Amino acid sequence: MTDGGLRTLLVVHHTVSPSTEALLEAALEGARDPAITGVRVLARPALVASAHEALQADGYLIAGPVNLGYLAGAVKHFFDTIYYPCLDATAGRPFGAYLHANSDATGALRALDSITTGLRWRAAQKALVVTGSTPGERDAVREMAAALAAGLMPD
Repeated sequence: MTDGGLRTLLVVHHTVSPSTEALLEAALEGARDPAITGVRVLARPALVASAHEALQADGYLIAGPVNLGYLAGAVKHFFDTIYYPCLDATAGRPFGAYLHANSDATGALRALDSITTGLRWRAAQKALVVTGSTPGERDAVREMAAALAAGLMPD
């Protein structure tokens, strides 16, 4: 828990297209819903998000594209960077994820599951796979992010 009793949701994203940018905006809107109190939302690009930020966070939202059927390299880089520093300290913390895939996301979902299982993070909900940024897909991402943030609210 961060200072002052606030909890922190770390949003780690790789936004490389207008679609992924629109999805990130929807996620941040949901996580920052005014009805959600006591939760700070910290958004960081995957290539600059640090182990220190991951250690300070109470929950995580992972967001990025699927490239060639696998997690985007930037998202994998984030996990490579934080894995050992966070291995024991972040066990049990909740996470959510949405992935933007133009085709098959099976490999990316398998990798996400393997990595988060190794970290012993707890899936707050099933990972969401979207193929565009339609209003319905943005709504689904917004709702998932809001639910994840609301789950971090202090009692």
